[in-house]
Amino acid sequence: MRTPAKLDELDLAILSAMHEFQKAGILELSRRTKVARATVQARINRMEEAGVIASYDPQIDVTAAGFDVQAFVTLEIAQGALDTLTAELDAIPGVLEAYATTGSGDVLCRIGADSHAGLQAVLLSIDRTSAVVRSHSVIVLSTVIERRTLPLLRTLTPAGTAKAPAYRDRRVSPPDSRATDR
Repeated sequence: MRTPAKLDELDLAILSAMHEFQKAGILELSRRTKVARATVQARINRMEEAGVIASYDPQIDVTAAGFDVQAFVTLEIAQGALDTLTAELDAIPGVLEAYATTGSGDVLCRIGADSHAGLQAVLLSIDRTSAVVRSHSVIVLSTVIERRTLPLLRTLTPAGTAKAPAYRDRRVSPPDSRATDR
């Protein structure tokens, strides 16, 4: 297990800008955070190496792509069968995510399908896996809160002040009322 990265206010500002302006390059992020391009690049490299930035994959809305039926499935599995189950679930395209959990179930999956019949086919595929003893599913009616990470990151106590002087000065001095954000 990795040691958690120590993020400071500048790291959080860069992550926020990356989230808000997803197509922005290093130069644009530098402008948005008002720090040197090399500083932004170094911070992003450090966060990539630490695993904080895990991917640059596009966020794909499976509902917009035609898979508007989703469900969560709790699986009870045979003792010691997690590795087997992992390989079996990975082979089922409708399994979008799966997590080993505590509680009454052993694994929680999010699945998607293009119809209720498609959902039933995915559920039957899961139930046919050799490791599953029992499953329980609930259908998603609507999304209340989309997948998100920034609100949680913003609860961190920053690891200290940002080392970049321009960023540090920007936080301390009051904003110029004549300045506009372009």
